[in-house]
Amino acid sequence: MYVSPSCPYCRAAREHYDRVGTPYTVYDAANDPQLRERMLALTGGDPTVPAITVNGKYVRSGWGSPPRG
Repeated sequence: MYVSPSCPYCRAAREHYDRVGTPYTVYDAANDPQLRERMLALTGGDPTVPAITVNGKYVRSGWGSPPRG
């Protein structure tokens, strides 16, 4: 999951995955330029966080219904 540390939608996504017991890795795309570039490559240039990937494949950006971020 590519995040910005101050993003409330990123926090909500992490809380959800914690609650359901799904393991995840957090990548700070806001403060690490290399991770941001990797995120943008996966999302087709969409800067919205959280950007969620599963096994290295992009799933979605944003969180909630409708997704926000």
